[in-house]
Amino acid sequence: MTGFRTRRAVLAGALAAVALPAGAAMPRRVTILGDSIAAGYGLPAGQALPARLQAELSRLGVHARVTASAWVGDTTSGGLKRVDRAAPPGTDVCVVALGGNDLLLGADPKAVRANLDRIVRRLKAHGVSVVLAGVRAPPLLNGAWASAFNGAFAGVAKAHGVAFVPDMLAGVAMNPRLNQGDGIHPNAAGVAVIARRLAPFVARALAAR
Repeated sequence: MTGFRTRRAVLAGALAAVALPAGAAMPRRVTILGDSIAAGYGLPAGQALPARLQAELSRLGVHARVTASAWVGDTTSGGLKRVDRAAPPGTDVCVVALGGNDLLLGADPKAVRANLDRIVRRLKAHGVSVVLAGVRAPPLLNGAWASAFNGAFAGVAKAHGVAFVPDMLAGVAMNPRLNQGDGIHPNAAGVAVIARRLAPFVARALAAR
């Protein structure tokens, strides 16, 4: 059995060497901790956020592999429960893209902030750089709750000194041209807008490592 494992390890190494040309740099590893948007709800894989973000990073000259740990319907509470699995060893940057479902559910902003705080702490403890992608309550919800909800993201980003995208859905949310028929999930064009918005933040986070 030991001999089999040794041969398998040698074969795996040989295949890796063939797959990566001599002198070529290994791609940086980026993951997205998110919900249905990161999961690419209603879209083929090539048009989903991980693929589009990877393409945008490539356009910026950044060689990266982008994957997602995303569950449809997930909240900041759910993300906290699986944050360790979302960023396996070797992950350089994690984009925390949660909060949309907390917004729809009218979650307690204090709980949202506490969840985000613990997520960022866990990621940083593992040596992973963080890009916090916020979402904002729509203007029609202006008031104390909306202000506290919006402030939860900014407060966590400031407290931990991490890269912060104030509203990753700006210009996309509630825009029928950029959303699917349900009016909630971005279509391919909407995802492209989000990816272009996130890419410079991720690129800077990678460059700073």
